[in-house]
Amino acid sequence: MADVREGSAPNFCPPVEEGLTVQFQDEKGDSLDLEFLGLVLHGGRRYGFFFPVDDDNPALSSGEVVLLEVTELDDDDQPAAFELVDDDAVAMEVYRAFKEATKDLYLFE
Repeated sequence: MADVREGSAPNFCPPVEEGLTVQFQDEKGDSLDLEFLGLVLHGGRRYGFFFPVDDDNPALSSGEVVLLEVTELDDDDQPAAFELVDDDAVAMEVYRAFKEATKDLYLFE
């Protein structure tokens, strides 16, 4: 198991394992593999940041991230369902919080 780096902000929950990949199914039924980068608590809601992975972009590489809002929790209070954030203002606000919380973990352009 790889070492996990810790975020320095109280609103950031890092992945339990670096390079952790989760498979999602979109509304069309297509599967999509996403590397989990962490969860940000913002405005009373939870937002997950993910990196799409495939043969050309493996886990632990870099590129654009996908922001998903947690819409459902399981019995252990862990995220069980997500949906895309479609409000650009909210997305930018949460992305700024993610960048601040992870500035010691990730490099941003």
